[in-house]
Amino acid sequence: MTRTVNGGLLFEDADKEILRRMLRQVADFSGVEVLTYCILSNHFHVLVRVPELDDLSNRELMRRYQVLYPKPTKYQAASAGIMFKELESGGADAEEIRRKLLVRMGDVSEFMKAVKQRFSVWYNRSHQRYGTLWAERFKSVLVEGKGNPLQTMAAYIDLNPVRAGLVEDPKDYRFCGYADAVAGDSVARSGLNRIWADRDSNPLRAHRLLIFGKGSSGGQKNVISRAKALRVLEKEDGVLPLAVILRCRVRYFTDGAIFGSAEFVRSYSSAWQLERKRRYPPKVNMLEGAEWGDLAVIQGLRRQLFG
Repeated sequence: MTRTVNGGLLFEDADKEILRRMLRQVADFSGVEVLTYCILSNHFHVLVRVPELDDLSNRELMRRYQVLYPKPTKYQAASAGIMFKELESGGADAEEIRRKLLVRMGDVSEFMKAVKQRFSVWYNRSHQRYGTLWAERFKSVLVEGKGNPLQTMAAYIDLNPVRAGLVEDPKDYRFCGYADAVAGDSVARSGLNRIWADRDSNPLRAHRLLIFGKGSSGGQKNVISRAKALRVLEKEDGVLPLAVILRCRVRYFTDGAIFGSAEFVRSYSSAWQLERKRRYPPKVNMLEGAEWGDLAVIQGLRRQLFG
């Protein structure tokens, strides 16, 4: 997730359309798979799968490079031609070209860096502005790549326009993965198929049931306020339906660091500790406030659960 500078509501529909296109272009180049996404006026979320980077052929490397420049200038087209000839000829120059291209692939940080930089250049040029567009480095959460954790995170992302009060049903919001899938977009449907691969033969139906809590809490009138949610959770055994919790802005999804089963979170905790140079290993926190199943995070909720 990444946000605009000062949280400004900068993006109109035309801007969101360009950002969506760039997300997919850079994903194709990087070799990451966009499972779902949501673009709002001042931030966007994207859930990606990062597969192992295969030994790419020279032709595939050049195809990916050219994805970034669908309408190349004469200089870019000539440069691509020279690169391909050097790759085909082999030798030290070819290896250096491969190294420079491959280092930008198969990595979430490089993916987000490329998306944000490319969109910033386009946006500033198109809106006659200059300076920083994004507030900070993106927030990332490592999500277990199957089952309940993946499905819950995807539902949280697709419910963003509902939480923002823009629509009552995410299928009616043009710039989210679920709406794309309902409209028949093949890339979005492929993402849902991946999310629900081990659970249901009808991913669209399964995702909708999770989003709306099997019909028990569908509709805008059932989206509870933050204040009411806190009152319920502060009572003994005050557990909310998962579909309702997903409509609140729960920091598990942006600040949790690692999101999945307790076993999954524990397996990555040492790497997380080393990366952040922490003296002591992090605590594995089970999720609270709803029937989450065996879901845990590294960083639990602060005292203020929603916000």
